Parts: sequence; C-alpha cells; structure tokens
Amino acid sequence: MPRQIHLRDVAALVGTELGVSRWITVDQATIDRFAEATDDHQFIHTDPARAAAETPFGGTIAHGFLTLSLLSAMNFDCVPKIAEQTMGINYGFEKVRFLAPVRSGARVRGRFLLAEARFRGAGMLAVRYDVTVEIENEKKPALTADWITIIQFDPKDRPTTA
Repeated sequence: MPRQIHLRDVAALVGTELGVSRWITVDQATIDRFAEATDDHQFIHTDPARAAAETPFGGTIAHGFLTLSLLSAMNFDCVPKIAEQTMGINYGFEKVRFLAPVRSGARVRGRFLLAEARFRGAGMLAVRYDVTVEIENEKKPALTADWITIIQFDPKDRPTTA
C-alpha cells in the first residue's frame, strides 16, 4: 500500500486492508503511566506480585482502554495518508470488544481494513475501519473495533464523482 493516497482513490479501497502497524511493546512502565493518567490503579494492572498470585494472568495486564488508545499511533504508523487532508478527527466507535488480555511486556499491533468511506458535506469524508489489535504469539486478538474518523479537506478538492 502506498504511504499516500488521493480522495479520488478512497472508494476503490473499501474492503481492502490498508495496513498493519509495527509492533508496540506494552511494558509495566507504560501500564503504570496509563494508570496515573486515568486514575485506574486496580491491582491487576499495577501490582505484579498480587496479580501473579491472585489472577489467572500470571502477572499484570494492560488496561483495555490503554490498548484501545494505541490505535491512533498504530493508524499513524501504517494507514496511508490522504493527500488532500487538512485535518483528521476521531469521531468514535460503533463497537469495541476486548477479547484477550494484554500481559505486561507483550507486543501488540493493529490491522486496519477500510470498511466504509462516505462523503459528508462538501469537505468531509467519514471513514470506518474494521480494526484488530493482535498480540504477538497469541491466537486471540486483544480487541476488535469499528472505528470512525472524519477526514477534513478543502471542498475544492472533493472528487467530482463523489
């Protein structure tokens, strides 16, 4: 997949996997910083000894929302940029499912399929990705999501076929 695409080419890419991100290590320091930022200090995330003794995970696990928050970095890493884009906005999620825990020290990556792209108004394109966050050496993904972003562009750049 090229690193950059044009608005006129987006419709033809619906149903296509746009990219797979690099692996990101989710270590205990990252989990602890996320706990501080969100004030979520549940022991399954922040106390390795207790999590090893009292959970089936063998140690601490990342917050589900930490894994979800990595989607922006994953997207930036591998999804082609739209040449005419002036700004991108996170619009939200239709569905998010947390399927498997991400153990401290594990590596995750995102897989992005362009599920839908539709023009809204003169200068916006709504894009929906089917996203899967894989855990290295695990069969089950950490999460799946239907993620919607809005691509803004100058209305003069809107394809005439749109």
